[in-house]
Amino acid sequence: MIQPTLNRALLADFLRTRREQLQPEDVGLPRAPRRRSSGLRREEVAELAGLSTDYYSRMEQQRGPRPSEQLLNALAEALRLSGDECNHLFRIAGYPNPPQYLHDRPADSLVRVMRQLEHSPAQICSHLGRTLVQNRLAVTVFGDHSRFRGLRRYWAYRWFLEPEERELYAPEDHAIIARSIVAEVLATHGADPSAPEADALVKTLLGKSRDFAAIWAEHPVFERDWPRLHLNHPDAGPLELNSDFVVDADRSQFLAVFTADPGSADEEKLRSLAKPNDDFVW
Repeated sequence: MIQPTLNRALLADFLRTRREQLQPEDVGLPRAPRRRSSGLRREEVAELAGLSTDYYSRMEQQRGPRPSEQLLNALAEALRLSGDECNHLFRIAGYPNPPQYLHDRPADSLVRVMRQLEHSPAQICSHLGRTLVQNRLAVTVFGDHSRFRGLRRYWAYRWFLEPEERELYAPEDHAIIARSIVAEVLATHGADPSAPEADALVKTLLGKSRDFAAIWAEHPVFERDWPRLHLNHPDAGPLELNSDFVVDADRSQFLAVFTADPGSADEEKLRSLAKPNDDFVW
C-alpha cells in the first residue's frame, strides 16, 4: 500500500483556494470598509486557526515543516472544510486519514437536514458534547458555542465546572440535564477509552467535580427522550421548548432541534428572537 507523502504544492494551492472562497461574514469576522480582498486574508485564517501569520504564510509559499495533525485540524475548522475536504487536506499533508478525535466536522447528512430548519434553534453536536455547528437562532437562544477553546468546548466541562452555564436553564431541569450529560460522556468514553480528548475530559471532571464523580459512579444510561426544556432567556423570558434528535448513521454525531408548541406563546417568542437570513455558526 502506498503511503501518502507531503505534497507542498498541492497543500499550498488547496489552502489558498479554500481561503479565497470564504468571506469574513462566513466565519464571524467583521468586513472592513473598502476591503479589496476577494476572500479571507492570510492573517485572518491564521488568527482563526491560532497560528502566527508567518507560519501560515510559509505553508502557502510551500515552505516550512510538515504541519502536525492538530494544526491541520485547526486549519480545517478555520476554513470550514467539509468531511471530504478534511480527508483531502490530511492526505496531501502526508497523513492517511485524520484521527477520529481530530476529525470533528459536522456530518453532511445532518447539515442537509439542518439547512431546512429556518424557524427552530438547531445545532449539530458530537456525542462527547462538543457543538460542531449552530444556526443563528440556536446562538440567540443558547449562546455562541464557537467561542470556546480547549476542554471548555464540551458542555460537560462547562456544566459541571462553570456555574454560570446553568443560569439559562430552570432549576427543576438541572438534575436530569446533569445526569443525561454524564450518561452521554460515559457511553462515548466507554466506546473508545483511548481517545485523548475524551480521556482528558473524564479525568478532569472526575478530579474537579464531586457532582460529576457521584453521577459517574452510578453508571447512568443515556436516554434519547429528553424532557421539555424550561429556559430563563435574558431577552425572551421564560421559554419552554421540546428537544428532538436526529442521529448520524455512524452514531458519532447528532442534530438537536428545539421547537415550541404550535400556536403557543413560546412559538411567538422564538419568532421574535429570529433574525433575517439566519445562517450557521461553526
